[in-house]
Amino acid sequence: MSTILLIIIYIAFIGLGIPDSLFGTAWPAIYTEFELSVSAANYVTFLISGGTVISSLLAARLINYFGTAKITAVSTTITAAALLGFSCSNNILWLCLFAVPLGLGAGAIDSALNNYVALHYKAMHMNFLHCFYGIGVSLSPYLMSLALSVNANWRNGYRMVFWFQLGIAIVTILSIPLWKKVKHCSSVQENSPVTVGVFQLLKMSKIRIACLIFMGSCAIEYTCGGWGSTFLVNAKGLTVDIAAQIITFYYMGIAFGRFLSGIFANRFTSWQLVKVGQRVILIAIILLFLPFPPFVSGIALFLIGLGNGPIFPNMLHLTPQNFGTDISQSVISIQMAASYLSIMLAPILFGVIAQIIGVTFFPCYLMIMFLIMIIGTILLKWKIRSNTKIQ
Repeated sequence: MSTILLIIIYIAFIGLGIPDSLFGTAWPAIYTEFELSVSAANYVTFLISGGTVISSLLAARLINYFGTAKITAVSTTITAAALLGFSCSNNILWLCLFAVPLGLGAGAIDSALNNYVALHYKAMHMNFLHCFYGIGVSLSPYLMSLALSVNANWRNGYRMVFWFQLGIAIVTILSIPLWKKVKHCSSVQENSPVTVGVFQLLKMSKIRIACLIFMGSCAIEYTCGGWGSTFLVNAKGLTVDIAAQIITFYYMGIAFGRFLSGIFANRFTSWQLVKVGQRVILIAIILLFLPFPPFVSGIALFLIGLGNGPIFPNMLHLTPQNFGTDISQSVISIQMAASYLSIMLAPILFGVIAQIIGVTFFPCYLMIMFLIMIIGTILLKWKIRSNTKIQ
């Protein structure tokens, strides 16, 4: 039963990843059709990320009241409906309207499943969970690239992805009775969950420091996903469909990085996997600075995905260990909210910079976000080594 439930959770995480890479891949075709500025994407991404921040902050209370199973099913269904709405949109106002439920649906399920796996499964399973997220974010830009190759029809891309998401939503709904039957033998001693307020959590310096790592990692991931295609088109001279295929390659890097992390999770600690990933990211960003042919930029984006992939799941899996199982759901919720705040603001900030300076600033921006993540990593490890109490 536990294995079957884990498979369903993996499938649900494919559904979580499916919407995340679509908009950035389709945006070069969308803003051309709607005759918008390149930075107009910020309106949509702001609403999506704003919705995820709100639902992440509310997640602990909602999950403790309704349960992980129902939150997962409802959230997946909401995102499917939002994707269908995107495919029917004729202007940016409709895109903004459907961005709200898309964001709200993502935040709660993300917090719910991450905490559930962190408590009841091993680090290997957490990495594989986010590997399946990588499958979702790799699948959708591939389907979008197929649609864009035929008269740049981005709406058909959204429709194709909607059918995948609808199928996953049906699976999560049918699996609700299974959650009650599963009894886990977790290696972590789980205490009764305690819901801690946001402001109380933010008073804890260790949590604030941990949030820097999530914010830096997510800023890199979503800036690459949201603006990588535009960078390749405007700065490297590639066509829209070829750029979309390269972004698919980038998301495959994320999935492959998490797959490798899952394989090596029993041999290396989560901190060691995070350190290796950060070194790969640094090498990849340096490659983007150098004046190599466009295909090297594609390789660099793949390496960024490969290195960044293990960081998020391993940091999440460390949460019960670092902060205690009783408040882990509340801590993960605040970490997810910080992540989505970064997801919301980092691409918007780059959009403004791209409008003023140009998309050639892309590698510099990624390096700044990388340094934020490194600072958070150094400070958090120092806190842990010094055995400082959470305060």
